[in-house]
Amino acid sequence: MMPKDPVMLMSFVNMKLRDEYRTLEDFCTAYGLTEAKLKAQMEAAGFEWLPGIRQFR
Repeated sequence: MMPKDPVMLMSFVNMKLRDEYRTLEDFCTAYGLTEAKLKAQMEAAGFEWLPGIRQFR
């Protein structure tokens, strides 16, 4: 289950991308999300996707 709190979600996604998934697409597929939905959710919380470092910040 993914965290509901935006800061915890950002930390969770970044950790999973660092430790388990090579791409945001792989992560989203594993969790049944679309990249657009996840990015929109994170942007609404004030986070930006930085593809060069594969993290939300």
